[in-house]
Amino acid sequence: MRIVLYCLLQCTWGVLQSVLGLFNFMLHIHDNHYFYHGCIVTEWNHPSSVSLGMFVFVTKEPFFYEKLKDQYTIEELSQRLLVHEYGHTIQSLILGPLYLIVIGIPSTLWGFLPSCNKKRRTKRISYFSFFTEKWANHLGERITRHRSMENLMIESSNS
Repeated sequence: MRIVLYCLLQCTWGVLQSVLGLFNFMLHIHDNHYFYHGCIVTEWNHPSSVSLGMFVFVTKEPFFYEKLKDQYTIEELSQRLLVHEYGHTIQSLILGPLYLIVIGIPSTLWGFLPSCNKKRRTKRISYFSFFTEKWANHLGERITRHRSMENLMIESSNS
């Protein structure tokens, strides 16, 4: 019943981001797909991951694995990343049409603006400490009962 409600809400209240997710899904139709707590997960050959409504796109090989391979297996990091991205789908359920404005845009800027990258690197701030990411971690952990990315440092010191 929870999965049916999840899908119904993503296709109504979260329709904007779910339509964008469906479009992206169609562009990556030949990639590997599976279901995870009601969402559709696509493993893609992109260095970053993103959630759009009920569609989650996770990187096949997290770019930060090399930095953390002494502490985590690739399977554990991939699972933690999936829990984090699932948390973003719950944000979509909560915020509906405001998701892209409240979460999507700030998260994208925090992740890709050179000034933000420099700030995180020089001040040793975790990408996951930003409010959009910290909230996604919390929601993903609460719903799935698995650990997410917490405050892992994923930036390389020389980038």
